[in-house]
Amino acid sequence: MSARILLVEDNQAFVENLTEIFEGQGHQVRAVSTCTKAREAALGWVQVALVDLKLPDGDGTTLATQLKDETPDCEVILLTGHASVESAAEAVRAGVWAYLVKPCAVPDLLATLDKAIRHVNAQLEKRELGRRAQVAEKLAAVGTLTAGLSHEIRNPLNAAGLQLSVLERRVRRLEAGVQEPLLEPLTLVRDEIRRLEHILQDFLQFARPLQLTMKPLAPGPLLQKVLAFIGTDAERRDVTLEADFSDAGATLGDADQLRQVFMNLLLNAFDAVGAGGRVRLSVDTSGDAVSVHIDDDGKGIPPEHLPRLFEPFFTTKTKGSGLGLPITHAIVTQHGGAVTASNGPLGGARFTVRLPRAPKA
Repeated sequence: MSARILLVEDNQAFVENLTEIFEGQGHQVRAVSTCTKAREAALGWVQVALVDLKLPDGDGTTLATQLKDETPDCEVILLTGHASVESAAEAVRAGVWAYLVKPCAVPDLLATLDKAIRHVNAQLEKRELGRRAQVAEKLAAVGTLTAGLSHEIRNPLNAAGLQLSVLERRVRRLEAGVQEPLLEPLTLVRDEIRRLEHILQDFLQFARPLQLTMKPLAPGPLLQKVLAFIGTDAERRDVTLEADFSDAGATLGDADQLRQVFMNLLLNAFDAVGAGGRVRLSVDTSGDAVSVHIDDDGKGIPPEHLPRLFEPFFTTKTKGSGLGLPITHAIVTQHGGAVTASNGPLGGARFTVRLPRAPKA
């Protein structure tokens, strides 16, 4: 179980020893020697901080409080070579996970670190479960609302579209010089009606997910079809589209629905990078799942947006229903899989669709 560990210690020899030990356990380590650098290095990154009690520019107990305030998900282990009842009491008030006296035995240090990591992961999992429950409630509410309003919305849209067609036919009977200024606003209205129809279709699909036809499926050929279909769009947008997969294993799935998932995610990536951008589609078949990664070299996802990406109606685009990613999430979940978002290796966003492997015959 790897973790991101921050060492705040001004004894270089001690830092080197701990770094070697922790990296040997598979952890990521950052080491700094002052309170100021610690706060910069920790922000949005650290999971467990090991902090010396006495530092050149401050006191470790005060730093522990600041780290907990600025990165609430982290835990702090306080280290000191001069323990006292007063310093131990201050450490407790600061909310530190543990208070260890240097030099401490390596097995004891690793055991304490392991417990802190498990606690951090448990808290994150609990928070994620709560977030998923909130999203599920929103999804149910949207489904109920859409089922009731779909006919009320579609009927006037159909009527408007019909009357617009009648009006257009009448305009085209006029003299050529009169037609152009009249047809331009008609075209605009038609486009807006079509956009509303697409949004309504998103609502309907979201409210009543289609019945899946589950069959053994090789993702490789499916992804090749997606690339063949979407390649022209990439060229038109001047986006470099890369593919890195061969035999992608096998899963159980509905080919049409999964094709929509990957089309949605690739088109979102095209929007994110713009002209001259780069998008990469790759497949990882290690473990008990088939994982499809879509990476881009755009600006990435702001940290405050990550927890909300799959919520219905949340969008950063000027147009759209905010249901594209929730529909993608719903389809993948119906397949028994998961879709996640993060900032990836190309510097932009990474979306990962994880699908369970098909059982062996």
